[in-house]
Amino acid sequence: MTAPTIVPGQTNIGWIGTGVMGQSMCGHLLAKGFHATVHTRSKGKAQALLDQGATWADSPKAVAQQSDVIFAIVGFPQDVREVFLCDETGALAGSQAGKVLVDMTTSEPSLAVEIAEAARQKGVHSVDAPVSGGDVGAKEARLSIMIGGDKEIVDALAPCWEAMGKTIVYQGPAGAGQHTKMVNQTLIATNMIGVCEALLYGHKAGLDLETVMQSVSTGAAGSWSLSNLGPRIMANNFDPGFYVEHFIKDMGIALAESRKMGLSMPGLALAEQLYQSVKANGHAKDGTHALMLALAQMSGFDWNAR
Repeated sequence: MTAPTIVPGQTNIGWIGTGVMGQSMCGHLLAKGFHATVHTRSKGKAQALLDQGATWADSPKAVAQQSDVIFAIVGFPQDVREVFLCDETGALAGSQAGKVLVDMTTSEPSLAVEIAEAARQKGVHSVDAPVSGGDVGAKEARLSIMIGGDKEIVDALAPCWEAMGKTIVYQGPAGAGQHTKMVNQTLIATNMIGVCEALLYGHKAGLDLETVMQSVSTGAAGSWSLSNLGPRIMANNFDPGFYVEHFIKDMGIALAESRKMGLSMPGLALAEQLYQSVKANGHAKDGTHALMLALAQMSGFDWNAR
């Protein structure tokens, strides 16, 4: 299939899902001159994009009918399936040959392959391109974008990737982007345990955590999570850059894929169980750094009341 030519001001994009990250990502494309047709479950969440000049559509199918490239970033694999593959309202049902479907949700590698095969039967291109960087990365167009699909199509989408991200890497065929995101989430999972336990230790030892951060954040112990989420933890700000419930979903996918490959992943399994505790204590809609609340509770005190 021939790769499309992607040009701001000429190429019409579609965007499905305007949550914590999707709104900023689509906003960057609008700022670059792309016209966007948008859809999300609650129209009110798309209002900022509509104010920027985007057009509303009542379904993913309607988005696809008005767009050349259709992006989606939604919650769970079942949402991805509905958005792209639903016979009545899905984006593929509204796509003609030559259009491009791009799933930026963190989802199942096998589903990315399924979408790509279904799209190919209609002459439609499909790319899986999950991202990392959280709400800050989305707002500042500094996302890491991990991409699977036909390389010619991926390269043609360069103007879109460059509007949203800073680290843009082609990983391989359909599903490779999602597998790479599982590597990313596995790295984050156990790192978040270390970040929270370290700050918990520092607090109980009577240290000034801001002073501690000056010593540890730039050395070998430094990490994105420590530098970006550590200050939020210290400020008792557990607003989501990335939801706990979505992280649990991601770890579940990674564990399932690990089992298929015959891998033992005890660190990831421990992290998943700790986050189940965070969710059970009412923090499913908080950010992943809310792990601190559960760990402090296990040590017998309320972190927010310290």
